Amino acid sequence: MAENRKILLSGVKPTGRPHIGNYFGAMRQFVDLQNSYQSYYMIADLHALTSPEVQKNPEMLKDSVFDVAMDYLAIGLDPLKSVIFKQSDILNHAELTWIFDCLTTMPYLMRAHAFKDAEAKNKEINVGVFNYPILMATDILLYNTDVVPVGQDQKQHVEIARDTATKFNNTYGETFKLPESLIVKDVAVVPGIDGQKMSKSYGNTIPLFASEEEIDRAVMGIVTDSKSVEESKDPEKDNIYNIYKLFASAEEQASLAQKYKNGGTSYKEAKEMLKEKLKQFTGPFREKRMTFENNKSKIIEILNEGGNKARKIAEEKMDEIREKVGLKLY
Repeated sequence: MAENRKILLSGVKPTGRPHIGNYFGAMRQFVDLQNSYQSYYMIADLHALTSPEVQKNPEMLKDSVFDVAMDYLAIGLDPLKSVIFKQSDILNHAELTWIFDCLTTMPYLMRAHAFKDAEAKNKEINVGVFNYPILMATDILLYNTDVVPVGQDQKQHVEIARDTATKFNNTYGETFKLPESLIVKDVAVVPGIDGQKMSKSYGNTIPLFASEEEIDRAVMGIVTDSKSVEESKDPEKDNIYNIYKLFASAEEQASLAQKYKNGGTSYKEAKEMLKEKLKQFTGPFREKRMTFENNKSKIIEILNEGGNKARKIAEEKMDEIREKVGLKLY
């Protein structure tokens, strides 16, 4: 990796199967960005521990870490271009979080979106949920990160990292860069099979690595209006068309749109066209992922190599921090 490039860091929590909305919303951009930035892609397994479901099933967490690694390798993240690592392999994350905790007030953290959401839902909030923005700030600042790719609704995470860096710098002297949010423009909002934004919480997804049978079931379940075959249809208001155009060429999009407007095209016919496109697009990803499923030792090797690279950067930074806060005697 070229050392003169800006540093990018992104973390993903190992929970759940990715869907095509995740791919077009973020994952595809990660593959492109690794060619422009010195990129660190972190599997945030420490963050996953805040979930009671994960706490009850440690084996699920282990499996999920493998799943995330395989997912990202399958779509094209390249360990020769990017540092792919597991958060918990770098003990400095916990160490620096404690130092930041001692500079951060509880009223400040009580303004975090996730805490307020959990509080509004009367959830029993564990300390990890309350404190996770500071661990996230550590994730970002430990690697001298310049940019963090986030959606508009995630900008607060980077703002908290900037505030934390500023407070440390004001207390102990200039130490941390102030990272910037990288908002990827023109990111597609992918509709789910019910027309809402595709989301696991809505149960309306098409998995990115779905089998052909799963694709068939998901596409046939796409909600449509009640117009007959002969009636003219508005493609822009149709869920099938709005998913289809993610995978189709400009000519193919125009062709289906015209068929809709002319009438004589059934929703079943459009669903068959979408199924074919989905299978063509996701098939290579699924096949590549299967090669890793049969070779988990390769995943461990990649994560170990990434962990060693990340650890070197993190430990150098921590050595500077220990000196500044008075923890280093020699």
